[in-house]
Amino acid sequence: MRKTAVIGGGAAGMMAAIFGAYAGDDITVFEKNQKIGRKIYITGKGRCNLTNNCDIKTVIENTPVNARFLYSALNRFSPKDTMDFFESNGLALKTERGNRVFPVSDRAADVVDTLLKVSRQAGCQIVNQTVSDIVIENGCIKGIKVKNEFLPFDKVIIACGGKSYSLTGSTGDGYIFAKKAGHNIISLKPSLVPLETVEKIPFECDKLLLKNISLNVVDTLTNKKLYTDFGEMQLMKYGVSGAVILSASSHMREMQSGRYRIDIDLKPALSEEKLDIRLLREISDRKLNDYEYLLHAFLPKQMIQFFIEKSGIPANKKCSEISRTDRKNIISLLKKFSLTVKSYRPLEEAIVTSGGVDVKEIEPKTMESKLVKGLYFAGEVINVDCYTGGFNLQTAFCTGVLAGEN
Repeated sequence: MRKTAVIGGGAAGMMAAIFGAYAGDDITVFEKNQKIGRKIYITGKGRCNLTNNCDIKTVIENTPVNARFLYSALNRFSPKDTMDFFESNGLALKTERGNRVFPVSDRAADVVDTLLKVSRQAGCQIVNQTVSDIVIENGCIKGIKVKNEFLPFDKVIIACGGKSYSLTGSTGDGYIFAKKAGHNIISLKPSLVPLETVEKIPFECDKLLLKNISLNVVDTLTNKKLYTDFGEMQLMKYGVSGAVILSASSHMREMQSGRYRIDIDLKPALSEEKLDIRLLREISDRKLNDYEYLLHAFLPKQMIQFFIEKSGIPANKKCSEISRTDRKNIISLLKKFSLTVKSYRPLEEAIVTSGGVDVKEIEPKTMESKLVKGLYFAGEVINVDCYTGGFNLQTAFCTGVLAGEN
C-alpha cells in the first residue's frame, strides 16, 4: 500500500485525503491547526458557499486565471459531483441567488464536520503537526520532515492554501515547498479583497453597512463597465468592504491608483423620475427645514455629512430654497455615489490568493508535478483563481479529488 502525506487539512487537502483513501492509499493529513478546515469556517460569512449549481462551462467562464487548466479536474469532479458527495454523506444543501450552494443549516461547520466524518470512515489519519520540509532525492519524493524528523512517504500532496487570511494557517508554506522542488511561483496578489479608496471616508462612516445597493465597476482607462452587482457593502475608514466589494475586486486585474471607479446606486429600486417625485414631496413637507434634515429621509444618518460634502450644497440651505439644479444634483448623487479605488487591502485580508505554482509545471490530468515524481498540488497553492459564487471552493474540491486519486 502506498503511503501518501497530504500537507494541509483544508477543502483541497481533505478531499485529496478522502479520494486518496478510496483509491487504496494509506493517507496521513498533516494540519498545523488544532482543527481542520479553519478557512472553510469563515467562507460565505460562516455559511459556506461550497459550490455553484451550474455546468462546467459556467465554472470555466468564472475562472479568469488559467481556466483551461481545470478542464480535467472539473470533468472528473463537477459541481454536481460536489453536491452529490455532500448530500450522499448526510449534508442537505440548498441553492440561492446566483446558483450559490449552501448547507440547509447555514452552518459552515457542518461542511467541515462532513469532511472530517467521511475522512475518518475512509481510514485517513489526521495529525496536528507542522511540516517543516519535503524531502526529494534524484527527482523523486522520498518523504517529509516534521520537527526535523524524517518521515518516509511515497507521495506528497501540497494542499496548504495560499497566503491570504494567514490567521487560518495559510502562511504560504506551500510556495516554499514548491520553490524548493524547482517550481516557478507566479507573483502573489490579493483577490476577493477589501479596497482602499482615494477619497477619505469620514470617521462617522466607518463600518457603516449599506444594504440593498447596486454598483458598477468602471475601468477609467478604457471607460468600460467591468462588473455590476446588487447586495450589501460596508464603508470603512480605509475605503470599502462587504460582499459586493469582494466580488468586484476580483475584476480589477491591473490595479493602479485611480484606474477603477465604483459607482454606487443608493436607491436602485427607484428610477430618477420616481426619486424626483419623492424628493419634491419631502421638500414640500419640510420647507422650513435645512437640507441636512431633508437627507434623513434618504440616507443613514452616519452618511449624511459625507453626502453633503460630495453634493456641494450647504448643509443649512433651507428646503424651500433648493433649486431644480440642486434637486438634479441630489438625485444624481443618490443614483451614482462614486468612489475611486486606490489599492487592494493587504494580501492577509484577502479571501483568495491570486498567483502561485505555475500551471505549466503541473500535469492537469493528475495534478502531479512535471518536475518531481510523486509530488502533487491541489487548491489555492496553484495559480488558478475564480470569481465569487462558490467557484473557488469547487476548484479546491476538484483539484483535490484528482490529486488524491492519482
